[in-house]
Amino acid sequence: MKKAVVLLSGGLDSTTCMAIAKHEGYEIYPISFDYGQRHNRELECAIAVAKYFDVENHKIIRMDNVGGSALTDENIDVPKYKGDGEIPVTYVPARNILFLSYALGYAEVIGAQAIFIGVSAVDYSGYPDCRPEFIKAFQNVVNEGTGAGVRGASIEIKAPLIYLTKADTIKLGLELDVPYQLTSSCYNGGAEACGQCDSCVLRLKGFEEAGSKDKIKYKKGIQMCD
Repeated sequence: MKKAVVLLSGGLDSTTCMAIAKHEGYEIYPISFDYGQRHNRELECAIAVAKYFDVENHKIIRMDNVGGSALTDENIDVPKYKGDGEIPVTYVPARNILFLSYALGYAEVIGAQAIFIGVSAVDYSGYPDCRPEFIKAFQNVVNEGTGAGVRGASIEIKAPLIYLTKADTIKLGLELDVPYQLTSSCYNGGAEACGQCDSCVLRLKGFEEAGSKDKIKYKKGIQMCD
């Protein structure tokens, strides 16, 4: 069976990618990261999602925190949603470069044919490492800088959500029975999502536009589609 490494954060997008990879016939090898984020909620969700998909191998990589982001520095407040197109303080410097590099090494070791990453260039927070240009550039790195690439068996970087809106992603995920109730998107963490950060607002908007109800818990006063 063909193999795929899936970058699994425990969030909506990465969990959808898990389902897509499985649907496409891949044996899935999720990889998650403890990179000094301000809460453990997403890792807890990633573990729950991996169990849901009944995978035998779920690798968790622990990395030093380089700081410089509201997601890794408790002295920087997580802002409310702005949607102004500027790179927000929740951007973690070079995060996807580091994650994909680890995933690439793992993929070479296990003989995987693909790496799935849940980035989107449509409904996103303006991060530079979520754009098609970045995925294309990293694919060139894979082709030129790995043994697999040099041997002509390069590993494909697959970003199936990159041109989808959040609503389209959710609609696709619902068709694939994605367990969104096990996921977390909130930058603040916690058992109840804040409903006000970039990630929460985009998630809620996506469910509303998809005509579905988000089953995770939000703090009181957050309006959701019925």
